[in-house]
Amino acid sequence: MNEIAALIRAIPDFPKPGVTFRDITPLLADAGGFARCIDALAEPWLGSGVQAVCGIESRGFIFGAALAQKLHAGFVPLRKPGKLPPPVVGVDYQLEYGHDRLEARDDALRPGERALLIDDVLATGGTLLAARRLVAALGAELVGAGVVIELPALQGRERWPAGVPLHALLRY
Repeated sequence: MNEIAALIRAIPDFPKPGVTFRDITPLLADAGGFARCIDALAEPWLGSGVQAVCGIESRGFIFGAALAQKLHAGFVPLRKPGKLPPPVVGVDYQLEYGHDRLEARDDALRPGERALLIDDVLATGGTLLAARRLVAALGAELVGAGVVIELPALQGRERWPAGVPLHALLRY
């Protein structure tokens, strides 16, 4: 994990004073590092029967699509409103500073299909929980979730349901 962590840049006071932004662009630009990251994200799910990887807009798309390929699964983008043609299923959720919505095509997942959620960062957990609700609304079975970075100080993991696996590669 140290090799992956070394490719994530800390940007202090961005996007506002007191916040340290974790910039993944150096990781994405390094072919070997990105490959190791995808291998590490895939490892807990190998042999678990994942049929679909659901990537959360937008950086979750990058990791999710590569992970789907690695797991021999389909990829389902979970989008912000207005990005998909109808019919869609959507879930509204609260953020620290307002509200948002995630949507997927109403036929994106089959009932009972084994789905895995992927995003870049777990902060307060609101987006990941909304994605979980969206997968359930589509009738799929949630295998678990994975993130590249977890920010434990924001306590997102505490909001995640017990008994549902949540894998984080790095914690800051």
